[in-house]
Amino acid sequence: MEKTVNSALFDFIAACPSALHTADTVAKRLTTEGYRELFENEQWRLSPGGKYFTRRGGSAIIAFRAPAGPLKSYMIMAAHGDSPAFKVKESAETVNDGYRRVCVEKYGGMLCATWLDRPLSVAGRVLLRSGMGLSSRLVNIDRDLMLIPNVAIHMDRAANDGKKYDPNVDMLPLLGQAAEDAGLDSLIADELGAEPEDIVSRELTVYCRSEGRVWGAKGEYISAPRLDDLQCVFGCMEGFLKARESGRAPVLCVFDNEEVGSGTKQGADSDFLSAVLGRIWAGLGLEEGGYLPALAESFMVSADNAHAVHPNHPEYADRNDRPKMNGGIVIKYNANQKYTTDALSAAVFGEICRRAGVNTQRFTNRADLAGGSTLGNISSAHVSIDTVDIGLAQLAMHSAYETAGAEDTAALIRAAEVFFSSGLRRRGSSIEII
Repeated sequence: MEKTVNSALFDFIAACPSALHTADTVAKRLTTEGYRELFENEQWRLSPGGKYFTRRGGSAIIAFRAPAGPLKSYMIMAAHGDSPAFKVKESAETVNDGYRRVCVEKYGGMLCATWLDRPLSVAGRVLLRSGMGLSSRLVNIDRDLMLIPNVAIHMDRAANDGKKYDPNVDMLPLLGQAAEDAGLDSLIADELGAEPEDIVSRELTVYCRSEGRVWGAKGEYISAPRLDDLQCVFGCMEGFLKARESGRAPVLCVFDNEEVGSGTKQGADSDFLSAVLGRIWAGLGLEEGGYLPALAESFMVSADNAHAVHPNHPEYADRNDRPKMNGGIVIKYNANQKYTTDALSAAVFGEICRRAGVNTQRFTNRADLAGGSTLGNISSAHVSIDTVDIGLAQLAMHSAYETAGAEDTAALIRAAEVFFSSGLRRRGSSIEII
């Protein structure tokens, strides 16, 4: 099963070179499964048993199913579709010494060295003039287009002694020779069947084109670009689609801009999720007074990958909580609430995993090392429900090419299926998982 799952995961990642393409790929999959798109600028009239999704900003998507009977609560899983990368500037190119290079700036906290000497391309969206208005088109130049070349050791003898990369100097992708007709806009226009002068604006991401691989002595590892966080997006989506009717509304969220703080209209630090939950309630014609009690019995899983113990640097891991690839889903804890997990949410999710036959393990940062954060605590400030932060153990997080366990995507799918098929019932201080 894991081999089939990982092959499907690699296909999914290849179809998602940018956050815009991630939302579009998820939308296409939902459509084939009978989901209908709703638009924020229209009234929503929902039917019991209906299947729906909506997008915001082109790069975030929320899908849900209305239960066949009365809506009792929401069961939510959230991940993010963006990854650290380089964004192409509006003044996109610079020409010198016969070379045409692409002007970029860093998006998120990537490991710069991993982007060198790899096949790269660009993907995103373009706004074209169309009659009296504008047309938004996704674009992916699906070929090995660019590369960021290293400096030879003969010219930089200290390269192996530690290197500080200047994104304005060291990280400019080489596009080609300085030919008049080889500019980026010309390439994009050819891809879209348009003219360069029709391009009004563009939003492009440089992406790594290396293919996903299964490897290891017994095929126990996988490596691919953008595992953080497309591995969780894929696992949550597959579990969402497999889940059975539970009397709750299963909700799948894929946010954008987590890597830069989520503070956008399509990020977790927006009203996107809270607005959708409220519109589901109203769209089903339910009484307003029942919304907050239903929210109080709701639950959210924030899914974003976690750090595995590093084989060459085990000292960076906590002395007790040392996640392993293929060791099960990681529940993430932080005393300063960088992760939202508390005793209750950990216990609920742990029971979900037990019912799914999936192992769990814990992650905490070393007490003297600051870690990252994710979207769970940000989202819960807008939708204040019990939330657990989880992930899949991986190495080289924020590299252009990351590594994870070959068994773990399938484990997340099983856990997500059981989660979305379940619900909570509160009785005083007790919680029943049904």
